[in-house]
Amino acid sequence: MELLTNLYLLLSFAMCRGQRSSCDRCDPRLACDCSHAGYTLVPTVTDRALTLDLSFNDIAVVTGGDLTGHEKLRILILHRNRLSEIHPSAFDSLWSLEQLDLSDNQLTAINRRWFSKLGALQELNLLHNPYSCLGSRPVLQRLRRLKRLMFGGPALEELRRRDLSGVSQLEELTVQANNLRRYESGALADVWPLGRVTLSLHGPFLTNIALASDVIGDVSYPETPIILKDLHLNQSVQPFREMVRRRVRRITFCNLSVSDKGIVDFLEAVDGEPITSLFMDGVTLIGEGRWEKARLTDHKNIDEFFLRNVVVLNVFQFSSLLQLGFLLQYPRKVSIINSQVFVMPCATTHLLLNLQYLDLSDNLLTDLTLTETLCNGDGTLKDLRVLNVSGNALKSLSTVSRLVTNLSKLTHLDVSRNGFISMPGGCSWPSTLRYLNISWAKLTTISPCLPETLEVLDLSNNDLKAFFLILPSLRELHLSGNKILSLPPGWMFPNLQTLTIQSNTLNMFTRSDLQAYRRLQDLWAGQNKFVCSCDFVYFLQSAIKGGEDVHLSDGEDAYVCDSPLYLRGEPAGRVRLSVVVCRRVLFVSVSCVVALIIGILVCVLLWRLHAFWYLRMMWAWLKAKRSSRRRQRREELLSYDAFVSYSERDASWVENFLVPELEEPRENDGDSLNPRPLTLCLHKRDFLPGHWIVDNIMSAMERSRRTVFILSENFVQSEWCRYELDFSHFQLFDGETGSNAAILILLEPLSKDDIPKRFCKLRKLMSSTTYLEWPREEERSGEFWRKVRNALRDEEEEEEEG
Repeated sequence: MELLTNLYLLLSFAMCRGQRSSCDRCDPRLACDCSHAGYTLVPTVTDRALTLDLSFNDIAVVTGGDLTGHEKLRILILHRNRLSEIHPSAFDSLWSLEQLDLSDNQLTAINRRWFSKLGALQELNLLHNPYSCLGSRPVLQRLRRLKRLMFGGPALEELRRRDLSGVSQLEELTVQANNLRRYESGALADVWPLGRVTLSLHGPFLTNIALASDVIGDVSYPETPIILKDLHLNQSVQPFREMVRRRVRRITFCNLSVSDKGIVDFLEAVDGEPITSLFMDGVTLIGEGRWEKARLTDHKNIDEFFLRNVVVLNVFQFSSLLQLGFLLQYPRKVSIINSQVFVMPCATTHLLLNLQYLDLSDNLLTDLTLTETLCNGDGTLKDLRVLNVSGNALKSLSTVSRLVTNLSKLTHLDVSRNGFISMPGGCSWPSTLRYLNISWAKLTTISPCLPETLEVLDLSNNDLKAFFLILPSLRELHLSGNKILSLPPGWMFPNLQTLTIQSNTLNMFTRSDLQAYRRLQDLWAGQNKFVCSCDFVYFLQSAIKGGEDVHLSDGEDAYVCDSPLYLRGEPAGRVRLSVVVCRRVLFVSVSCVVALIIGILVCVLLWRLHAFWYLRMMWAWLKAKRSSRRRQRREELLSYDAFVSYSERDASWVENFLVPELEEPRENDGDSLNPRPLTLCLHKRDFLPGHWIVDNIMSAMERSRRTVFILSENFVQSEWCRYELDFSHFQLFDGETGSNAAILILLEPLSKDDIPKRFCKLRKLMSSTTYLEWPREEERSGEFWRKVRNALRDEEEEEEEG
């Protein structure tokens, strides 16, 4: 049969291998959540996964290769699938597996080969599968590290002594044995120590008294809490006598249906036994509360009663608890939770002689019925230290304070989840009160009603907008879920160590805000609408790295930017802000200084290069060129025959030779007409004093028919001569001025190659214009001057002909 099963699995695997889907829903912690995805086969996931959740799918088969390569996997959850077949070697590669959940499937048999390689397994859940026994051979023998074991289901009928062979100790054992029919005595007895036992015993199991006694007896130890589920305690309580005989101290009943007779029988069964705690969760009381038949029993060892989710079917016929003094006078802790209690008569309260802890949360108490329950605040419960009336219908905080003011030992008071709207201006509290919880109310302001003796105060989830109250003894303050805009002033709480202020409307807080809290150690301030300014981001990142005395206990991911808009949703601890954003004033100042320095340097450079002169020269030339009446205006402006451009070092030649020769009248030298004296413009003589020299140069050239350049080594070395040459170059290429506007005179031999490249205009002129050379022989000077005059006259004649 096993061979056929393996063959079937291999064939199924071969047919479906190419159809396996992949699952990529893995978080940064390598926990892959592949649940509720409709998978019919085990999907492929990364082999680095540590947790794989495949619950609530339709997987029917796990083949031998589905989980190959997952040596790092620690948790595998296959809960609530249609799993009916698992290959014997399916889990062989899971050497690191610590938790395996196969519950709520269709496994009809447990194969010991599944667990043969799972030496690291600590938790195994086999609940709610239709197997009738754990196997013909021990299946858990190699699970030496197992700490939590859950097995059983509706089809489990047999437990043998060797079934748990190899399991030596457990922290938790859960057995669902509602239909168990055969139990070999001692099957569960070898597991020791045993931390906690949960037995589901509903059905015909309890009708077999011997069988039930054996099971309960095998797991009953004084220090082992026992949880019995799904019981109908209206039958014989004989199975529990074995548990009592083993001196079990803590018993819990879950989903218990009990009659008056069942309670009386149970109380008689545990008469005088050392049971210290009795818990009942999910109790249905069928009777009328007639338990006085057990009034002679002794239960002085019972220290705690815990009742939750109690339903009384015949509530209007249920008798008073006044006859239960034999049961209520001993416990120090009583909890009646979510049981629709609307009042506990004062007479019943008087029966709780040793009560130190009272929990009446999630009931129907009002201000009036609480007054009755606490006997109008007369201090009946003189030893009460903890009172929990949260989740009721209380409206008046002043009434509560009045009722507890005489509880001289009260240290803890929980009135959360009630309907308090306002807080009175003054209240009276017991001087011993240290813990007060008024969370989940509707308070909008606080007042000096709060006692100064408080060490822990919880005002979470109200409508507070601010908190200003001096509480010198306070160590913990919880203000989450309000509308507070800023941290409360730290000087009001000199001993505060923990502050929670999550989910408010905080924009930011600073180092100085926290320094005001002299002893603050833990701050929970995430989930607020933070403005991620530079100061806040830098401070927060410093605090996250441990650079501050206060620890941000809720982690950096809780601090998320709400503004500015481009940072919304980003964790403030990972935001990187630029210097432009964070040091804007400094950045603008430095930028302005740098721009000013660069501007000054550029201006100095342009000044040194006389760029402004070039710009003005170009502007003047462009304006003159675009004018439609330019030639007429030029004729009117002409005052000189020539502008003489020369170096100051050549001034003696100009003044001693050029000026006398051209400006002074001359005798006829053979021409038909006596030459007219020429008018020259010299900068030393004709420039207007007080005007910018560049303006003088431009004006002189504009008012002269020609420009005479006296070329020499001195000319080449003069910057001003270069400017005059450049402006003349504009006129030279101006169509209206003529192509002979410049006359070059060489005082000394000077070739084009001798001229520096920066005198590019002069090099071009010497290439395109005929120049005159000053003769070294005196007899040739007459011919030289004649050529000069002819050159100047040619310009004049051309203009007259035009």
